[in-house]
Amino acid sequence: MSDKNAPKDQQLNISIDESIADGVYSNLAIINHSAAEFIIDFITVMPGAPKARVKSRVILTPDHIKRFHKALGDNIKRYEAANGTITTNEPPPIPLNFGPTGEA
Repeated sequence: MSDKNAPKDQQLNISIDESIADGVYSNLAIINHSAAEFIIDFITVMPGAPKARVKSRVILTPDHIKRFHKALGDNIKRYEAANGTITTNEPPPIPLNFGPTGEA
């Protein structure tokens, strides 16, 4: 993301709290959207557990989700160039009985 009016040497100083830096494991993402925003719920599903909880929720504007999509695609291409193609298997259907359904 660049601002045409910002000086080229301007840098953004970003810090991260330890609790956030540890990250959250997720093996399922549910994506929903409205006209104004995209909502991504990151969930950890444990084998044999009848329930799963949302571990993190990220809300993005349509403009930001488009940039995120491009950045993610670019990173996947670089990863695969260095490590080989990522193969995926269709996961077994997981019954989701909360809120509207989405795609991951």
